[in-house]
Amino acid sequence: MLNRLLSGDYPRSRPLTAVLLIIVVSLALGPFLFDGVRAFNTLGMICVFIMVVAAYDLMLGYTHIVSFAHTMFFGIGAYGVAMAIGVMGNSFAAVAAGIVGALALSFLLALLLGLLSLRVKAIFFALVTLAVAFAFLSLVTQLYHVTGGEDGLRVRVPRDLGPAFRPLDESLPGISVLALLKGLVTEPWNLGQVWQEARFDVRVNGRTVMYYVLFGASTLVFLFLLRLVNSPFGRVLQAIRENEFRAEALGYRTVVYRTAVVILSALVATLAGAGFALINRYVNPENTLNFELMVFILLMCVIGGMGTLYGAIVGSTLFILAQNYLQDLLGWVGQYTAGIPLVENLLGEDHWLLWFGVLFVLSVYFFPAGVVGQLRIWSLHRRNRKSPPPSGPEAEPVVQT
Repeated sequence: MLNRLLSGDYPRSRPLTAVLLIIVVSLALGPFLFDGVRAFNTLGMICVFIMVVAAYDLMLGYTHIVSFAHTMFFGIGAYGVAMAIGVMGNSFAAVAAGIVGALALSFLLALLLGLLSLRVKAIFFALVTLAVAFAFLSLVTQLYHVTGGEDGLRVRVPRDLGPAFRPLDESLPGISVLALLKGLVTEPWNLGQVWQEARFDVRVNGRTVMYYVLFGASTLVFLFLLRLVNSPFGRVLQAIRENEFRAEALGYRTVVYRTAVVILSALVATLAGAGFALINRYVNPENTLNFELMVFILLMCVIGGMGTLYGAIVGSTLFILAQNYLQDLLGWVGQYTAGIPLVENLLGEDHWLLWFGVLFVLSVYFFPAGVVGQLRIWSLHRRNRKSPPPSGPEAEPVVQT
């Protein structure tokens, strides 16, 4: 069952398996393990960007296509839902119409990019997609009466996806993992009080339902892409990545495969953008179409490990956690370094971007193949060292005369 679910593509590393299990369990039980609106939003963003980064890895890691228009399709999905709700009202019919319309537009734009630009190789195709993305960003910013311009649009979700909807009358018990770990470190002798302070009540409402819809969608998308890259279609993509001319000489129409990858990646990014609009409830050019977001997606893909898909889970989780909580961590450390002039300035909350860059440089230095790729390499070397040398006739050297 597990082999079919993962398409035979296992993590192939015990530390990586442990990390993935921690992430998946934390996401699956997130509303019952982490208290607060901020933690809830962080979990939702991780689910969204797992889809976005996995779709981008399909292009960059498996087919070696560098595109800077990925955020354009992400923004199309977000704005499609926001605009449909603004016109048709906050109903599921409006959400469905927005998603279908956004997918149709993304399909057409991705098809045009594939047919018109994929014959342009390497960096030139990346520049074409960059120009298209900036043109679309400028168009969205100028169409104020349709898109809200730089102010963006507020997304009014259906009632069943809002906090007013209560599928359960009673609250469910939850346990705050962070509070529990903090109590175990600071007051290990008072386990009863630590346990009581870590408990909290979870009121299941429409936002909880929306989160689990998003979590289910990200899980299905990831498993679908995992099945795809381990199919004959995925083998051809990897052949194109390694040597496109040789793959074409073998009879594969590489332009068709590359176009199909761009379209599929665009559709997944559009679906993720729709989920972002529903859980964030506000879209504007800065949080959906900005070039800085494209750089973040690229960093998530590189940190996690290109050409692995599992890297989308690890990279998105590490990046979003650092983006949301690194500033708080520096503030906590700054309490103990107050009064030391140079250290106090370096560890200030305002310098969190500096340490964010340092963490990225260190991750690239110690994990040149990404976290997933490097853990797999280390596990392979460890298995090779533990394997016994060959014995018997196979171990006898072959002497050539």
